[in-house]
Amino acid sequence: MRIAAGIRGTKRAQRLSLIAAIGIGAMAFTGCSAINEQSTTRVYSASDGVRLDMGQLELRNVLIVAEAADGPGRVTGTFYNQSESDITLTISGAQGAQTEITVKPGAPTVLNSTADSSILSTVASAPGAVETVELRTSGSSSESATLQVPVMNGTLKEYNKSLPTQAPSVEATAEATASATADAEHSAEATTAP
Repeated sequence: MRIAAGIRGTKRAQRLSLIAAIGIGAMAFTGCSAINEQSTTRVYSASDGVRLDMGQLELRNVLIVAEAADGPGRVTGTFYNQSESDITLTISGAQGAQTEITVKPGAPTVLNSTADSSILSTVASAPGAVETVELRTSGSSSESATLQVPVMNGTLKEYNKSLPTQAPSVEATAEATASATADAEHSAEATTAP
């Protein structure tokens, strides 16, 4: 026993072996990220909406809230103006539907409530699909782009408050009143009959 313990360099060899094993283990456990893309280096919107940069105007979490296809839809999102002057964003959708948003510099413009007038009169896509919209800026610079915007409905409570309310048309009101009057008269006749 004493002979083995007396051999010079045995402890040193054990230490070097241990250090080498730790180094190889560390490389094996961390080496995976050397060839894989790190998810934190990708830019993405961690939300339901989409993002786009148009020169000095940044659009974040943009989506359309609508009850159904071929009805009105409210554009929601946050818009950042990085210029020194106002930028007007024109959003054009299906069948000539259009809305304008003025984005002032220095503070975000947040559209997410019924007080916002950012309504497209017609959204061709049903909730769950995407709507193609044309974007155009005017002001400090002029940019244009096409964007695929998701359409959501009021199923999720955070979007329910953003559903546009559509005023009933005169024709629909007249039809409903005539129908209700006829039903009431028919009901009255049925109760007075012997």
